Amino acid sequence: MTHDQTPTDDATVGTWLHDVATALRLPDASALDTPALLALVRQVAHGVARPAGPLTAFMVGYAAGLRGGAPQAVHDALDQVTALVETRTDGAA
Repeated sequence: MTHDQTPTDDATVGTWLHDVATALRLPDASALDTPALLALVRQVAHGVARPAGPLTAFMVGYAAGLRGGAPQAVHDALDQVTALVETRTDGAA
């Protein structure tokens, strides 16, 4: 399968995230706010730099983990970085 043939449907992503969570011994990935995280990655990739998107997602997860790892910690980290990227992209406009 070539890169452009990689399935990207929600079921495939959900299965992948479940498998990753299991492999890393993380809580159930169904609690992850995937749309919010993907929206942030898209904002960063388009507003800052493409490589910054996945690295930012990692940092959000890392920060949430350091804050206890609860879903609210993820949302708090997402909110903080979303505000940061909006500030940066507003200044660039």
